Amino acid sequence: MNVANIKKHDVANGVGVRVSLFVSGCTHRCKGCFNAEAWDFQYGTPYTAQTEAEILEALDKSYIAGLSLLGGEPFEPCNQRQLLPLVRRVRERFPQKTVWCYTGYLYDSELQPGGRAHCEATDELLSLIDVLVDGEFVEEKKDLKLRFRGSSNQRILDLAAMRRAGGGRLCFWEGADGAVR
Repeated sequence: MNVANIKKHDVANGVGVRVSLFVSGCTHRCKGCFNAEAWDFQYGTPYTAQTEAEILEALDKSYIAGLSLLGGEPFEPCNQRQLLPLVRRVRERFPQKTVWCYTGYLYDSELQPGGRAHCEATDELLSLIDVLVDGEFVEEKKDLKLRFRGSSNQRILDLAAMRRAGGGRLCFWEGADGAVR
């Protein structure tokens, strides 16, 4: 897996100040994508143990709320396999911090068994994510007023709430004001 970018003080991709990891590689190729250079799986620099140490060090600040995974596409199967050990370590070391992930794949179809992005790492990776923003970016549905997403078709799913509720139905994330996003 290659890394397109690491932002150590990001406030745009989840609640609070976050560390955001942008991975390389995406097969969606959404028209109007804000990060089209990261479609190429070879873009950026290789993910290494040093990269992981840099991310963990950046997370080890009291004002950092958590980790956000973006792309490219974190749920490309080859990226999932590399991200899973990182997210495990983040959960072990920083259990109080949240993990957000942005994907063009749909949670309830493409990330489920038999779905086109499901692999041996998917279920565990999903179990470690608190909030999942899913759905491809659709330029015709772009709305700059939306919080934490680029187009109105994208959903903000509260995976942690779904696990607490038994996982039978989708739970949509609610902001601090209680409004469903």
